[in-house]
Amino acid sequence: MKVTIYTDGSCIGNPGPGGWAAMLRVEINGALREKVISGGEPATTNNQMELRAAIEALNLIRRPCTIFLYTDSAYLANNFSRIPLWRAKGWQTTVGEVKNRDLWELLDGIVRTKGIDLRFQKVAGHAGVADNEAMDTLARMEAMKFKY
Repeated sequence: MKVTIYTDGSCIGNPGPGGWAAMLRVEINGALREKVISGGEPATTNNQMELRAAIEALNLIRRPCTIFLYTDSAYLANNFSRIPLWRAKGWQTTVGEVKNRDLWELLDGIVRTKGIDLRFQKVAGHAGVADNEAMDTLARMEAMKFKY
Protein backbone atom coordinates (compact mmCIF):
# COMPACT_ATOMS: atom_id res chain seq x y z
CA MET A 1 0.00 0.00 0.00
CA LYS A 2 1.35 3.40 -1.00
CA VAL A 3 -0.17 6.50 0.61
CA THR A 4 0.45 10.05 -0.60
CA ILE A 5 -1.19 13.08 0.95
CA TYR A 6 -1.18 16.68 -0.26
CA THR A 7 -2.26 19.32 2.26
CA ASP A 8 -2.62 23.06 2.46
CA GLY A 9 -4.01 25.66 4.81
CA SER A 10 -5.10 29.20 4.13
CA CYS A 11 -6.11 32.23 6.14
CA ILE A 12 -7.65 35.56 5.12
CA GLY A 13 -5.69 37.79 7.44
CA ASN A 14 -3.64 36.11 10.13
CA PRO A 15 -5.56 35.58 12.31
CA GLY A 16 -8.78 35.53 10.39
CA PRO A 17 -11.14 33.17 8.58
CA GLY A 18 -9.29 30.04 7.54
CA GLY A 19 -9.58 26.93 5.46
CA TRP A 20 -7.75 23.66 5.01
CA ALA A 21 -7.74 20.96 2.37
CA ALA A 22 -6.17 17.54 1.86
CA MET A 23 -6.03 14.97 -0.89
CA LEU A 24 -5.30 11.36 0.01
CA ARG A 25 -4.09 9.07 -2.76
CA VAL A 26 -3.85 5.38 -1.88
CA GLU A 27 -2.54 2.68 -4.15
CA ILE A 28 -3.54 -0.86 -3.17
CA ASN A 29 -2.62 -3.76 -5.44
CA GLY A 30 -2.30 -1.44 -8.43
CA ALA A 31 -5.68 0.23 -7.87
CA LEU A 32 -5.58 3.96 -7.20
CA ARG A 33 -8.11 5.64 -4.93
CA GLU A 34 -8.39 9.33 -4.15
CA LYS A 35 -10.28 11.25 -1.53
CA VAL A 36 -10.40 15.02 -1.08
CA ILE A 37 -11.50 16.58 2.21
CA SER A 38 -11.70 20.19 3.35
CA GLY A 39 -13.07 22.47 6.01
CA GLY A 40 -12.49 25.73 7.79
CA GLU A 41 -12.93 27.91 10.84
CA PRO A 42 -14.16 31.48 11.27
CA ALA A 43 -11.22 32.67 13.41
CA THR A 44 -7.86 30.94 13.13
CA THR A 45 -4.29 31.24 11.84
CA ASN A 46 -2.54 29.92 8.78
CA ASN A 47 -0.35 27.61 10.87
CA GLN A 48 -3.41 26.17 12.60
CA MET A 49 -5.00 25.44 9.24
CA GLU A 50 -1.81 23.77 7.97
CA LEU A 51 -1.85 21.51 11.04
CA ARG A 52 -5.59 20.86 10.74
CA ALA A 53 -5.21 19.69 7.13
CA ALA A 54 -2.63 17.08 8.17
CA ILE A 55 -4.65 16.00 11.22
CA GLU A 56 -7.88 15.52 9.28
CA ALA A 57 -6.11 13.59 6.51
CA LEU A 58 -4.31 11.29 8.93
CA ASN A 59 -7.54 10.68 10.84
CA LEU A 60 -8.76 8.78 7.77
CA ILE A 61 -5.90 6.26 7.88
CA ARG A 62 -7.08 2.92 9.21
CA ARG A 63 -3.89 0.85 9.52
CA PRO A 64 -0.16 1.26 10.05
CA CYS A 65 1.62 2.45 6.92
CA THR A 66 4.22 4.81 5.51
CA ILE A 67 2.78 8.12 4.33
CA PHE A 68 4.43 10.72 2.16
CA LEU A 69 2.82 14.04 3.07
CA TYR A 70 3.44 16.90 0.65
CA THR A 71 3.12 20.39 2.11
CA ASP A 72 4.32 23.88 1.36
CA SER A 73 4.31 24.66 5.09
CA ALA A 74 7.81 24.89 6.57
CA TYR A 75 6.10 25.26 9.96
CA LEU A 76 4.53 21.82 9.65
CA ALA A 77 7.34 20.00 7.84
CA ASN A 78 10.18 21.36 9.98
CA ASN A 79 8.57 21.18 13.41
CA PHE A 80 7.06 17.69 13.30
CA SER A 81 10.44 16.16 14.16
CA ARG A 82 10.57 18.31 17.32
CA ILE A 83 7.52 16.66 18.87
CA PRO A 84 9.47 14.05 20.91
CA LEU A 85 11.63 16.81 22.41
CA TRP A 86 8.60 18.99 23.16
CA ARG A 87 6.79 16.05 24.74
CA ALA A 88 9.84 15.21 26.88
CA LYS A 89 10.06 18.83 28.08
CA GLY A 90 6.36 19.11 28.95
CA TRP A 91 5.58 20.99 25.73
CA GLN A 92 7.84 23.85 26.76
CA THR A 93 10.45 25.70 24.72
CA THR A 94 13.04 28.19 25.89
CA VAL A 95 10.48 30.98 25.38
CA GLY A 96 7.39 29.29 26.83
CA GLU A 97 4.75 26.79 25.79
CA VAL A 98 4.78 25.34 22.29
CA LYS A 99 2.42 27.36 20.09
CA ASN A 100 -0.59 25.39 18.87
CA ARG A 101 0.20 22.71 21.43
CA ASP A 102 -3.29 21.23 21.23
CA LEU A 103 -2.93 20.59 17.50
CA TRP A 104 0.63 19.25 17.77
CA GLU A 105 -0.49 16.86 20.51
CA LEU A 106 -3.42 15.72 18.37
CA LEU A 107 -1.14 15.13 15.38
CA ASP A 108 1.36 13.26 17.56
CA GLY A 109 -1.36 11.08 19.05
CA ILE A 110 -2.76 10.11 15.67
CA VAL A 111 0.65 9.19 14.26
CA ARG A 112 1.66 7.17 17.33
CA THR A 113 -1.60 5.31 17.94
CA LYS A 114 -2.10 4.40 14.29
CA GLY A 115 1.51 3.33 13.73
CA ILE A 116 2.09 5.80 10.92
CA ASP A 117 5.56 6.36 9.51
CA LEU A 118 5.08 9.98 8.43
CA ARG A 119 7.55 11.40 5.93
CA PHE A 120 7.26 15.03 4.93
CA GLN A 121 8.01 16.23 1.44
CA LYS A 122 8.38 20.02 1.40
CA VAL A 123 7.21 21.62 -1.84
CA ALA A 124 7.46 25.25 -2.85
CA GLY A 125 4.12 27.04 -2.62
CA HIS A 126 2.65 28.48 -5.80
CA ALA A 127 5.36 26.81 -7.87
CA GLY A 128 3.22 24.76 -10.22
CA VAL A 129 2.93 21.52 -8.20
CA ALA A 130 -0.56 20.65 -9.47
CA ASP A 131 -1.88 18.78 -6.42
CA ASN A 132 -0.52 21.39 -4.02
CA GLU A 133 -2.08 24.17 -6.12
CA ALA A 134 -5.42 22.35 -6.09
CA MET A 135 -5.35 22.06 -2.28
CA ASP A 136 -4.38 25.74 -2.01
CA THR A 137 -7.38 26.73 -4.11
CA LEU A 138 -9.75 24.54 -2.10
CA ALA A 139 -8.38 25.80 1.24
CA ARG A 140 -8.87 29.42 0.11
CA MET A 141 -12.43 28.62 -0.97
CA GLU A 142 -13.13 27.16 2.49
CA ALA A 143 -11.73 30.29 4.16
CA MET A 144 -13.92 32.50 1.96
CA LYS A 145 -17.04 30.82 3.36
CA PHE A 146 -16.35 32.58 6.65
CA LYS A 147 -15.38 35.97 5.27
CA TYR A 148 -18.88 37.33 4.77
